[in-house]
Amino acid sequence: MTIKLSFLHKTTLAIALTSLILSCKEQPKKTETKQTAPVAKDENASIVYVNSDSLLNNYTYFKEIKAKFESKSEKAQSDLKQKGAAFQREVAAYQQGANTMSADQRAEIEKRLARKQQELQGYQQNAGAALQNEEATENEKLYNKVAEYLKKHAKIKGYKLVLTYSKTNSALLFADESLDVTKEVIKGLNEEYTPAK
Repeated sequence: MTIKLSFLHKTTLAIALTSLILSCKEQPKKTETKQTAPVAKDENASIVYVNSDSLLNNYTYFKEIKAKFESKSEKAQSDLKQKGAAFQREVAAYQQGANTMSADQRAEIEKRLARKQQELQGYQQNAGAALQNEEATENEKLYNKVAEYLKKHAKIKGYKLVLTYSKTNSALLFADESLDVTKEVIKGLNEEYTPAK
């Protein structure tokens, strides 16, 4: 009986959704240039990307909510384990003394044990559902924080499109490193984030 927490997977997916297509009034001018030398950081790039793996590993807010959910998950698993162990002790005690009980006593204890087992399963499901609901709320907050920041950052920098890149779930096969704005986004997000005390 374990409560599985898929926070990392869901959060990675939430960050992947931060591929914001920022609409602009002007379409980029089409120019053809052949480049033979490595390109320096293009301050006027209209398309950039953020490495979501690095973002998650370095964004203070994400690290805090990840630690919070790991702690809550461990506590829920510990509570469930304790309740399960207590139930197993009751079952073992019943099995040991069942031969000396009357049929009515056995039926009543079996009925009580069945009810306790259902309560334990209900507790497991409720605890898991509560964690999932809270996790979904936090994922939405995380998404909103990143999206709001990227919207402002893109407007200041003149970016028309902000993509996301992740080794585990990437639609980008190649992107020039000069278009990587991950470090500046992480720095800005962390500067903007004020932990709740």
